[in-house]
Amino acid sequence: MVKRRRSYEAGHRPKFLAVVDDSDECAKAVRFAARRCARIGASIVLLGVVTPPEHETWLGVGEVMQAEAEAEAEKLLDEAAASVRALAGLEPEKVVRTGVKADELVKLIEADEDISLLVLAAGIGRDGPGPLVSALAGKSAGTFPIPVAIVPGHLEDEEIDALA
Repeated sequence: MVKRRRSYEAGHRPKFLAVVDDSDECAKAVRFAARRCARIGASIVLLGVVTPPEHETWLGVGEVMQAEAEAEAEKLLDEAAASVRALAGLEPEKVVRTGVKADELVKLIEADEDISLLVLAAGIGRDGPGPLVSALAGKSAGTFPIPVAIVPGHLEDEEIDALA
């Protein structure tokens, strides 16, 4: 049985979740989420996921690498948060998690029942739309716990604003 999310109940404010990374297209997804949240009175959560270092534990190298990756994720989240503030006048919730991006994304959605929409950026390069978009468009699309908005990376800001 599918559990009904709390964000759909009266008195709860829905949240949009945008995954922040270092891709060029990420800003497009953040823009869409910020504009749409402002328009409907929702709030926004920005997620940065750090991949744990592999077998670099010798003399604390792994810890240093982990700290550097977390600092980079925080920097990206701060930049995205500044964009949200400028675009929509909203104060976003920032979350940094360590692990596999898809797993951490699902864990956050399960933990916060007010998250009602996932916003992802689709890459436009030779490598395809990105691993998360590809995975969600495949077999897991019908079983994902919330709707997913995929923002193509080639859209202009004016087009995104009109869609939001």
